[in-house]
Amino acid sequence: MEDNNIIDNAHDFKSRALKLNTSLDDRPREKAMKFGFSDLSPAELFAIIIGSGSRGENVVDLCQRMLNDHDNKIYKIARLDCNDLARMYRGVGDVKALQVLAAIEIARRFQGEEFDEEFQITDANAAYRYLRTFMLDKNHEEMWMLVLDRAKHVKAKVMVSSGGTSATVGDEKIILRQAIVSLASSIILAHNHPSNNARPSIQDDALTQRLKKACDAVGIPLDDHIIVCRGGYYSYHNEGKL
Repeated sequence: MEDNNIIDNAHDFKSRALKLNTSLDDRPREKAMKFGFSDLSPAELFAIIIGSGSRGENVVDLCQRMLNDHDNKIYKIARLDCNDLARMYRGVGDVKALQVLAAIEIARRFQGEEFDEEFQITDANAAYRYLRTFMLDKNHEEMWMLVLDRAKHVKAKVMVSSGGTSATVGDEKIILRQAIVSLASSIILAHNHPSNNARPSIQDDALTQRLKKACDAVGIPLDDHIIVCRGGYYSYHNEGKL
């Protein structure tokens, strides 16, 4: 019994000694408690979420490698799913992958809280600010419609189609039916380009013109069609194409 106590005490001493000799740079939780989150790098913030690394790689190094693999862009990590993260990184299983993506989703929703109370779309820039909170991190194209009242407040946002990495199909009949059911005073159509090239395609131009004619026929103006990209957008209204 005495020998076991000696061994346990030795292990405790070794553990405390290692902790004392470890830099705060390797212990992001302690660093956050001492200095606050603003002093932490993105890798250290992810390390707090993930909690531990794998044999031969501490958690901060693991998280920095994960960021390096995605050009140090969190939005590119957000485009992954849980299976991708767990498969690509030893030490990140399904639960840790869920924790990472849940944290990013919380950040996305926090950013979107600004627009909760009937946000008013005064121009294309305001529409882009609203749309980017839920459209930018997609690795595939999605098409959405904003339903506006007479004062240009957003009454609802509706996904009208979801497609592949380079295209999604918009059906003007489906879009117009939803606008009528929602009693829209006007609408804004939007879709994202995961490539971050905001220039419209021939198909984008054709859909915009078909939808404009259909909207004019029932007295629900199409205020704009916006192509959403990271760092910028294309507005059919601003370009004089509506």
